[in-house]
Amino acid sequence: MTGDAEGVPSGGPGAGDGERATDRLEQAVRTAEQALIEFEIAVETFRVEVENFSRLHHQRLGPMYSRLDELDALVAEAVAARTGDAEDIRRAQEARAMVQPMPQVDELFGGWMDSEGLSPEASSMLTERPVQPPKRVRPSEEARRVFRELVRKAHPDLARDEADRERREAFIVRVNAAYGDGDEQALRTLADEWAAGPAAEERRPSRSEELYARLEWLAQRKELLAAVAADLESSAIGAMIKMAPDDPDRLLEEIAERLLAQVAEREAYLASLVG
Repeated sequence: MTGDAEGVPSGGPGAGDGERATDRLEQAVRTAEQALIEFEIAVETFRVEVENFSRLHHQRLGPMYSRLDELDALVAEAVAARTGDAEDIRRAQEARAMVQPMPQVDELFGGWMDSEGLSPEASSMLTERPVQPPKRVRPSEEARRVFRELVRKAHPDLARDEADRERREAFIVRVNAAYGDGDEQALRTLADEWAAGPAAEERRPSRSEELYARLEWLAQRKELLAAVAADLESSAIGAMIKMAPDDPDRLLEEIAERLLAQVAEREAYLASLVG
């Protein structure tokens, strides 16, 4: 054994301590990476639910809301016709204005856009994806399971180098698209594709400075994701989903039942006014 006159190994006790500190730092980075990936999975799954709920809410319940607006306008007009009061006439005009679309918007954009924004067909042309409404708010349990497993394995934050990161980013885009469509078969096919890909290599040891920089980046990324999650949860649709976290699809049915009852109530009231 080599060493100095007092038998202390060359390099001194500080060398081993430094290696152990780097090992602990590297473990901290890996733990932070996995935590960030899990958080990102949670945010993405909720984003898909919010998007699907919003689309289904508009598709299924939009006609009912439109019917309620029309009935409100008819009721206000019937009341104004009876009373002739200036205030009732003003209310009737305001109610009718709520029903009518913004003038000339459809004409200006040739059917691509109306008072509610881009039409589904226009959005499809811009995104090159077919107009296919989601079947439900939340993809099936199997789709969610496969999606989570794929993201945990293929997440770009686990890349070894820039080429690997680009490969992972392109793959995750396809995974997110399949999950957004609730397509279990596509997710299974992607899982098989990833399993057949190049085997992951062991991460090369990193210098302490690189590990500290990595931890800082992970913390910043977590803050950005937290802001996205907060925006989703504070949105009107997000708040509605939070009301029924176990079965958001059932919430749509309950809202539809309430709207149908309101339509029936207004129709009865209108009939009493004009009958």
